[in-house]
Amino acid sequence: MSLSNQTPSQSEQIRIMLVDDHRLILESWKLLLEKDPRFIIVAECENGAEAIREVTEIMPEIILMDINMSPVNGFDATEKILTLHPQIRIIGISINNQPDYASHIMKLGAKGFVCKDSSFEELTTAIIKVHQGGEYICREIKKYMN
Repeated sequence: MSLSNQTPSQSEQIRIMLVDDHRLILESWKLLLEKDPRFIIVAECENGAEAIREVTEIMPEIILMDINMSPVNGFDATEKILTLHPQIRIIGISINNQPDYASHIMKLGAKGFVCKDSSFEELTTAIIKVHQGGEYICREIKKYMN
């Protein structure tokens, strides 16, 4: 078997926590991401408070964090999680395509921002780039931030 046909072992997969208050979004992200052998979903949280409670036990490498949730929104959850675990990389995700959302979450320490209407390919690109230590802002927002 050639190396290009081998899939990564579980220990090599990028460990991702999904945080969104819409069950269909969580299930869709999980279904799509787990089709890619580079990723493994280690947790699904329905709000920021749940993510804060679960993060220490689960220790994901990447968190896909929705912004608009209650009782704890994505901004507050990002700030709290990164205070506890600064090595975790967070990518903010929102239906709201306002550059202010991206700027704010990045100032809180997130490493990326993707709109919910971005392509799945762009989401996976963001995950890989952020996992490798870079930052990523989706094309839709980046054009307004330069």
